[in-house]
Amino acid sequence: MVILSSLHIALPAQRNKLNLQREKQRNLTKIKETEKIISETTEQKKTSLGELSAVNQRIRQQENLITSITNEISLLENDINENNQIVMVLELDLTKLREEYTAMLLTAQKVSGKADKLMFLFSAHSFDQFLMRLKYMEQYSSARKEQGTAIERVQSVLGDQISQTEKIKNEKNQLLADEENERGQLTTLKQKQKSVVKNLEKEEKRLRRELEDTKKDIAKLDNLISDIIKEELERAAREAKEKLAKSKTTKKTEAISKDDDIALSSSFEENKAKFPWPVSGFISQKFGRQDHPLLKGIILQNDGINIQTKKDEKVKAIFDGDVSKIAFFPWLGNSVIIRHGDYFTVYTGLKEVLVKKGQKVKTNQEIGNVFANPDGVSELRFQIRKNIDALDPQTWLKGSE
Repeated sequence: MVILSSLHIALPAQRNKLNLQREKQRNLTKIKETEKIISETTEQKKTSLGELSAVNQRIRQQENLITSITNEISLLENDINENNQIVMVLELDLTKLREEYTAMLLTAQKVSGKADKLMFLFSAHSFDQFLMRLKYMEQYSSARKEQGTAIERVQSVLGDQISQTEKIKNEKNQLLADEENERGQLTTLKQKQKSVVKNLEKEEKRLRRELEDTKKDIAKLDNLISDIIKEELERAAREAKEKLAKSKTTKKTEAISKDDDIALSSSFEENKAKFPWPVSGFISQKFGRQDHPLLKGIILQNDGINIQTKKDEKVKAIFDGDVSKIAFFPWLGNSVIIRHGDYFTVYTGLKEVLVKKGQKVKTNQEIGNVFANPDGVSELRFQIRKNIDALDPQTWLKGSE
């Protein structure tokens, strides 16, 4: 006799579902920001590489959004399949319980009369058998009650499970509709991408001319960075030498001077992949050598990353340091170089500068706002260097794509 089967009800993967929903929300937030950037680049009524970059980023974000929706749908399908299996097991248990309960009722009917019960008891061959029959009748009556309670419990669980399954199905159907809508938006974005590319291809001469101007300014910036770093290293060496000359405990002074720089550099290194972004937005050009997004045969070399952002967005220092240099370049805007021990961060593309040379700055302190070029593109060129060696900033920033 089965009073109640053991039910191993697998709960839906709520944690995975929450992670997917958070991911979807992050995508929607990024999409909103990129849409703002696109609208600012199109205000100039002139197609630009910045607009193409923003549209390309928007397509990637749309694809990520669709992927997260698809994964959520897949997760819900798994939940539905699990629930259907649980419903099937519950229905089988309920059928079995009802069959056993029916058999109990039939047996009970046979001995339902008082005379039949007394006859059953007093027909025992011994007193021990009498007691056993009496105990059996008490247990049988209790079992019938328990069986009835078990049926009610299984019916209740089954009803809840069916309701939950219907709720998940409705949620899945809503997500399917969302997915279809997002795929339609993706098609529209890809059509826009083709249109932007087509318009830019007509502007090849202008793009090549602007590229040359940009290269000249970047070359000047690179030379400036190299000169500044050399000056800083030479200055540090001179100061260390002067301290050595003045100090009676020469070795001790040298160790202290060296340890100060090592401590600051070590702190910078320990924060790798944890640094805040200097500005909000998305990476429009990565570190190193790469093909030009439109001009065939043109290879770009980037010693940092470009972060495309919104108009007048505030630029912040990613770590404590000292402002080594502020410079201006016609095509790139203002540039601020901050020293962090053996490391330097370079922020190029500022309209206004809020710090001065020699000033100490703190993490997340505003140092200026982003400069928008004639095409209406707001873009920060950001570099990290260890002495003169250029490093990939994307590996140092928190949550880089």
